[in-house]
Parts: sequence; C-alpha cells; structure tokens
Amino acid sequence: MTTAPAAKPLRADAARNRARLLAVAAEALAEDPDTPLEAIAQRAGVGIGTLYRHFPERGALVEAAYRQEVTALCDAAPALLGQVRPAADALREWMARFVRYAATKRGMGAALRTAVGSDSSLFAETRTRIIAAIDVLLDAGRADGSVRGDVDGEQVMLAMGCVWNVPDSDRWADRVRGLLDLVVDGLRYGAGDAAR
Repeated sequence: MTTAPAAKPLRADAARNRARLLAVAAEALAEDPDTPLEAIAQRAGVGIGTLYRHFPERGALVEAAYRQEVTALCDAAPALLGQVRPAADALREWMARFVRYAATKRGMGAALRTAVGSDSSLFAETRTRIIAAIDVLLDAGRADGSVRGDVDGEQVMLAMGCVWNVPDSDRWADRVRGLLDLVVDGLRYGAGDAAR
C-alpha cells in the first residue's frame, strides 16, 4: 500500500506571500466581491503569477480567505481565555471579533457563494467550528461563575444570528456590537445564583 507524499512545506517568503494574499483578499472581497485578482495581487505587493501559484483560480482564493477568517475567529477563543479576566469578558471580546468576521463574511458573501455554492458543506463545517469556540468560552465561564450554566454554544450562536438581520448602514458595526452586548449581559444574568 502506498501513501500520498506529504505536502511540501512552503518557504518562509512563500508562506508570507500566501498569508498576505489571504489577508488582502478577505479585506478586498468584503469591500467589493468583484475585486479583480490583479488588484488583490497588487494590494498584497506580489505579482499575479505569485497569486496563481498559490491559488490557481478565483474560487480557491475566496474559499481560502474565508477559511482563514474562520480559523482566526475560532483560535481567538482559547487565546482570549489565556489572559487574566473573567471568561464572560473574554466572551465579550470574542464577540467583538465576531463582528469583524460577520462584516467580512457579509461583504464577501456573494463571492463565497459563487466560489463554493450555497449548499457547500463549508458552511456547516464553519458553524460547527464557531459553536465549538463558543462552547470553550462558555465552559470557562461556567467554571469561573461568570456566565449562566444553562446555555450552550448552539443557543448562543442562534442568538448571535441577529447580526445578519441588521440592515446595512454606516452604524452597522455599532448596532451589532450593541446587540451582542445584550447577549453577553443575558449570559451573565443569574450566573452568581447558578453557582450557589
């Protein structure tokens, strides 16, 4: 039985170029889902050939940029808990990051649906990962008594779904932050009682 060869690790400069392309692509596609690949390469400070070496077609770049945004959001949960604070404060800060993720996803939504299709398993996978990140924060909050013990990550994710209903405006991010603050305040309500 033969196994496929392991993917060759990228050289340091190639890894930096790839990371820069993904960051710029997420930002550019959030601003305009039809941003040309040439403009993304130029903003990233690389040639179009470098972009195509990493991402042979537009859909691959869009999907990779989205996956990177999801990974950064989910990885932030345990990182925020590593700081000295109640877990409810870490959850509030994580939700501020969720606002940035939501703004990016909202902006690049059309490009993403075109790249992977609206029935792609990517969206279910993303939802599962985000719920798991929320559960990490809730578990820590239950342990330190800063959040209620009767709520799980899926319920919080459903409550956070309010962000998709906020109409576009120059106040979108502020309004979303206010709604998510209400969610965190609700998670704090009765937390001390549950610990008794």
